[in-house]
Amino acid sequence: MKRSHVWHLKLVAGVSVLLLAAAGCSTKGSTAAGPAATGAAKPPSSIKVALVPGGAHPYFQPWKTAGAKAQADFGLAGVTFNETAEWDQTKQNDLLTSLAAQGYTAFGVFGVSPTDINSTFTDLESKGFTVASLGSCPAGATDAAAFCLSTDVEQAAYSAAKATITAMGGHGTLVHLTGLNADSNTQRRIAGVKKAVAETNGQVKLLTTVTDIDTDLQTAQKAVSDLLTAHGSEINGIVATAYNPAVAAAAAVKAANLPIKVVAIDDDPKILAGIKDGSVAATVTQNPVGQAYVGTWALAQLQSKACTMRTPGVSVDSGSFVVTTANVGTYDSERQAKTTQLMTDFKTNVLSCS
Repeated sequence: MKRSHVWHLKLVAGVSVLLLAAAGCSTKGSTAAGPAATGAAKPPSSIKVALVPGGAHPYFQPWKTAGAKAQADFGLAGVTFNETAEWDQTKQNDLLTSLAAQGYTAFGVFGVSPTDINSTFTDLESKGFTVASLGSCPAGATDAAAFCLSTDVEQAAYSAAKATITAMGGHGTLVHLTGLNADSNTQRRIAGVKKAVAETNGQVKLLTTVTDIDTDLQTAQKAVSDLLTAHGSEINGIVATAYNPAVAAAAAVKAANLPIKVVAIDDDPKILAGIKDGSVAATVTQNPVGQAYVGTWALAQLQSKACTMRTPGVSVDSGSFVVTTANVGTYDSERQAKTTQLMTDFKTNVLSCS
């Protein structure tokens, strides 16, 4: 896996979200070119949506189930989930072309290359398709897609670092474990952690930031083992802002019985078990269910011409949630409420429907 900013979370069945009546909104007279161009809004039953990650990763598995639920709830012609891009932008582009040939006209895409994905979005839109960036926004200030629905990764990393510092008692030595250094989202995470450290006014020292270790679990395990061998006695806290490093750090610190406070990412069962037994101080979960469910509905509304974007290219935070012993048994309710809120926000603030 060549991307760092995908963090796994387990889909909890029966996510409660606000549903939209199939009647939806009426057209505003759009004359967009391409397969969806008509003088009136097309019914949801004519729209096929494709959810396309950059490659295989546990984080995206909830997209599959949430997409299927959206298809049933909103009466869409089809929703497919396809992760065969193999973390190669050219292969992802080819996959999107293939899906378009199969009748898919709306695409929720986690771009392989944040610096290049806008050209892919522009190409699809020039052919009359609707595109959203899901789970990751393009690098820079411009998003050529209709919207981006993703975790605010800098805020999530800041929250994780703050939780680690609190667990450390407000002082000591911190290490940050993360993913691909060249990834713009990794740089945002690094900025979030550094912001939290700076706010301690020197009480916390950032010993090192270890990047490029989210390729697979084995890579992360070796990096964590090397880190603990070299600096284990110096470290008071570890904040992991990528999935594999989080799992590796939690397991290694527990196995070595070290007094290091670990704050992880996502709700892998091992991470949740660590919170319950005290070996993990906290974790920060995301909302891929909301990304896929709300994103699919919004894509269908836009492609059917029932709605238009109020502000094209807007970025919407899909939510992140700090989980500790205090809420480890109830945090999913907060996540479900966020998905309901996202649906309301898209209806009232993000889209314009009449």
